[in-house]
Amino acid sequence: MSAQTDTPASVTTVYQVTGMSCGHCEGSVSGEISQLPGVTSVKAVASSGEVTVVSVAPLDDEAVRAAVDEAGFELAGKA
Repeated sequence: MSAQTDTPASVTTVYQVTGMSCGHCEGSVSGEISQLPGVTSVKAVASSGEVTVVSVAPLDDEAVRAAVDEAGFELAGKA
């Protein structure tokens, strides 16, 4: 069993999320987005509202929006 953490074909996308104010918020958003198929890494930063997502292929914006909504926040778009 091996885990790939850094693939040459990875795609990094930065999203702007409104409403995050603390570490718990970051964890909620990261947790929901990380469940999307193909996502390998998520880093949310409440102070800037930026969420950096690394995936094996470009993600569907509506899937990301739904995950952010599920966490209780709003996707403002790509940063």
